[in-house]
Amino acid sequence: MHIAGEPDERQPAEDEAVGPSDSHAVLAATRTFVAHRNLLFTVAYEMLGSAADADDVLQETWFRWVGVDTAQVDDQRAYLVRITTRQALNRLRSVKRRREAYVGSWLPEPLLTTPDVATDVELAESVSMGLMVVLETLTPTERAVFVLREAFGLGYDEIAAAVEKSTAAVHQIAHRARRHVEARRPRRTVSAGEARAAVDAFRRALETRDLQGLLDVLAPEVVAISDGGGIKQASPRPVIGADKVARFVVAGLTKHNVALTVEPAAINGSPALALHIDGELDSVLALRVEDARIVGLYLVRNPHKLTHIDSETHLTLR
Repeated sequence: MHIAGEPDERQPAEDEAVGPSDSHAVLAATRTFVAHRNLLFTVAYEMLGSAADADDVLQETWFRWVGVDTAQVDDQRAYLVRITTRQALNRLRSVKRRREAYVGSWLPEPLLTTPDVATDVELAESVSMGLMVVLETLTPTERAVFVLREAFGLGYDEIAAAVEKSTAAVHQIAHRARRHVEARRPRRTVSAGEARAAVDAFRRALETRDLQGLLDVLAPEVVAISDGGGIKQASPRPVIGADKVARFVVAGLTKHNVALTVEPAAINGSPALALHIDGELDSVLALRVEDARIVGLYLVRNPHKLTHIDSETHLTLR
């Protein structure tokens, strides 16, 4: 039985340069790629946790796509997703080794997202910093299978073609990955209003260096992870507990006599904060909220990871 988007005797593999040679065919292929670009970027970003790497994957995907005879492709969207998945898997396996040598904690690259991401509960959850951190604990193949199945709802046959595994193996990998993620992911999704209220309270306490105000909004078991990438100062390991986290935050702000500006931002589909010191963007703080209190802080200070904060990134699951 032929699976849509899977190569057969009529449909070339994406790495075969058998594609169209005339400019009209290339233009048509490019239009199709652009129509699905936001989806392909979202797939790559959820697999990699890096917008820079996702951009590179999309460029590699486009190069392969324009070399395909698209007239022989049954489902062009599925075919593009498959190419993107394979390129992202290749890159993920290489960056995994690089991240093992990363200085301090590694956090996903934060994205300034469009308003529609926040209103799409499923999308906002799939790209949330909390879940993206959990996905880092999966193997590359587990992450690809989990993302394609849980976030994008692809069938097991389609996923099997994308990751080059049997359908039976994909079933097992999906079960293992789901069980792993469920044991570590946020317990429940809060409303946008509840999250915004907690973030606003944290912001007010942060601006006034109000230690008690921070303690009031932090959950007792709160965990703070900071990523400086060896470029900016950050805690080398997670800080755990409301008192330690509050003092860590206040100490970081009062250590130097700086002018701090805290601005609300929509990061990865959730309310967050952009911190400016002496007028320059210093860091992005994503917050995970449960039961009206903050249970997770993700502070990204590495300047190489703050390049997608100036403009909104369009994400989609469809």
